[in-house]
Amino acid sequence: MKRAVFLDRDGVINELVYLPEHGLLDSPANEAQFTLFPRVGEALRKLSQSGYKLLIISNQPGIAKRHFSPETFARVRAKMKQELKKQGAALDGEYYCLHHPEAKVAELQVSCDCRKPAPGLILQAARENDIDLKSSWMIGDGLTDVQAGKSAGCRTILLGKMKCELCHLMEENGSRPDAIAADLREAAEIILSGEQNGNLH
Repeated sequence: MKRAVFLDRDGVINELVYLPEHGLLDSPANEAQFTLFPRVGEALRKLSQSGYKLLIISNQPGIAKRHFSPETFARVRAKMKQELKKQGAALDGEYYCLHHPEAKVAELQVSCDCRKPAPGLILQAARENDIDLKSSWMIGDGLTDVQAGKSAGCRTILLGKMKCELCHLMEENGSRPDAIAADLREAAEIILSGEQNGNLH
C-alpha cells in the first residue's frame, strides 16, 4: 500500500480571500483571486520525491452557496495546477465536498459524510488510491481537518500559531494534532525529518 499526505486547499495551498459581499475570509471566488502560498511547490516536490501521494481533501461549498459557478470552480482548479506546475509540483488527486446543509442549491443541500470534520473524503481517497492511512498524514489550517484526519486514522499537522482558545477546543473535541507548523513547507520538513529519524513507522 502507498502513503499519502492529504491536504486541505484554502489556507494550506493558497491564500484565503476576503469577500466583502459575504463579510468573511473564504475560498477564492474566481481564478484571479487564487494565489499560491510561498514555498508550497518546494514542499510538495519534497513530499512527492519521498514517495507520498499528494491528495487534496477540501470542503468547497461555494457552488452550493451560489458564491461562484461550477465553471468558475473549474477555472480556479486549473489555475492551481498551472501555478504548481510552474514550481515543478503536481497533485495526485483532488477530492472536494460540494455539499452544505444550508445550501441555496437544492441538490447540494445535503448532510453528508464527506464534509469535514467527517472523514468520508479521506476514506474514499484512500480506497481509490490504495493508501495506508496509518502511515499517512492530514495537513490543514482548521480543527475540522485535524478531526477528519484523526477519524480516518492518519497523523495530523495543524498549520498556524497555537492560540489559547484552540487549546480548549482541541481538548473538548479530541482534535489535538500530532504537530503544528507555520506553513506547508515546515509541515513537510516535520514529516520528512521524522522519517530520517526512523520514528514514523
